[in-house]
Parts: sequence; structure tokens; C-alpha cells
Amino acid sequence: MSNYDPNDERRSARAAAGLIGLMLVALIVLMSVAPAASAGTPCEARAMTPARVADAARTARMVVDELDRHDAPVAVVSRVGTDLSKHGLRYSHAGFAVRDHADGRWTVVHLLNDCSSEGSGLYAQGLVNFFADDLIEQDARITWLEPAIAERLAARLVDLRHDPLYTPRYNLIARPGSRQYQNSTAWVLEHIAASIPERRVATDRAQAYLLAKAHGFQPDTIHIPYSKRIVGGLFGGANLAFTDHGVGTRLGGDYPVVTVRAILRWLDASGFEVREVEWRRGERMPEPGPA
Repeated sequence: MSNYDPNDERRSARAAAGLIGLMLVALIVLMSVAPAASAGTPCEARAMTPARVADAARTARMVVDELDRHDAPVAVVSRVGTDLSKHGLRYSHAGFAVRDHADGRWTVVHLLNDCSSEGSGLYAQGLVNFFADDLIEQDARITWLEPAIAERLAARLVDLRHDPLYTPRYNLIARPGSRQYQNSTAWVLEHIAASIPERRVATDRAQAYLLAKAHGFQPDTIHIPYSKRIVGGLFGGANLAFTDHGVGTRLGGDYPVVTVRAILRWLDASGFEVREVEWRRGERMPEPGPA
């Protein structure tokens, strides 16, 4: 028989209180502010159910606790918003969890497809909001970056009112390196690349993408048959511009795209990643699985 330890009871009470507190804050925020924004989904309002808020709060609590265990100013946080399994992909969206941001202890800064005239905006959200965005799974993955990159990246994310690495014209399948369009994952990639310590600092998107390529980045290839383009329904998404790609790509149907998987693969291969943690269906994995 194990010995009774009153500290265990106090720790459990604190954890429960923290989760309830997160849920209450989330409900207040979500009821008062409901921006029409998402990572590549149509602009339509959806009811926020208590169950969804509770699920998001539990995921956010796990992520916050893990972030607090490590002395890093920023980390990449990935989520499963859209079912991309037919393309061999798990995670559909990623953002930067920034420590001690002006909007909160841990605030996710990311690019979202929204209902603006050009299709996207830069958002700073709490982690509950981040995981309450109509996700198909409450899976989460944290990727910590090499300290020199993390420090430079955190400094970049303090004020994004005049972000030189942001293009408001959104395209879900934006061509890697495109100057005309951008998607959420390209924005993440380019900010990491621009934070790599180099003698020459990347000051625009073209330079940032070339720097990523110079360090070995390779985009994923997504096959989109012509028939799928005609009948629609791709990813359940909106804001698609096939003309961002060359004629040869459109005829062949193999589209190069910056995906979460491509970013995480690059960070691992380049040595820019120092640690990863993953949860699937609320369970912490012994080792992160395929992205």
C-alpha cells in the first residue's frame, strides 16, 4: 500500500484549478471575440461548443506546462486542423509560441487565412484559442530551435506591424519562393530562415527563402489531379490560386508546397531543431511520429 502524501492532493488541485481557469478564460475570450480566420478554410462562422473549448483547454494546458519546463523564448507549435492524410501529411498548420509576449505568457503568433480582401492576417492568440479552431484532432507537437535562432526569432516576433516577410495575398498552395502569394507555412519557414545567424541578414521574403534553400530546405510535392481542380473540394479549403505555379506544374499536377512536414524535416536534417515533444489524442508519445 502506498503512503498518503498531501502534496499529491495539493498538486492535483492546482492542476485542476489551472485547467478550469484556462477554460473560463477561453470561454470569455471566444464569446467576446470571434474572428473569421483559419488556416485555409472557408470564411464561415461556427458555434464554439463547451466540449470543444474543454478539449482545447486540456491540450493548451499540456503544451503550456511543457513550454514552461524549457528555457526558450520561442518554439514552433503544430496542430491538425485539416485531414491531409491522403497526401501523407499529419500536421496542417504551425505557429510560434512566444514567451512573455505582450498579449500573454505564451502567445501563438501565426498567419491565418481570413476574410480580408487579400485573404490573410497576422494573429496573436492564446494557446486555448489556437487549439479551438475547428480542429479534426487535438494533437500537438512542439519543436524547439537552436538557441541562437530562437533568440533572433523571438526578437523578430515582438512587433509585426511592419513585417517585411509577410504578403497578405493568401494562397493555400502558394509556390515556394513566390513573391505574389504566401500561405501560413511559408511564413513560418521564412521567419525561421531569416533568423539563422548569417553575416548577411535576410531583409525580404526572396532572401529568406533562398537562405532556407541554401541550408537544405526542400518543399513537399502535393499531387492535385486536374479533375480535382475542376470539381473543387481540395482540402476543404479556400483561397486557391493554381496560376501561382508554372504551366508545366499545372499540367503534371505535382505542386511543390511548403508544408509543416517539410519544415520539421528540414529543421531535423539541418540541426536547427534541438528537441521535440508530441501528443496524439491526448497521449504523450515516447518519440514524435511522422509529421
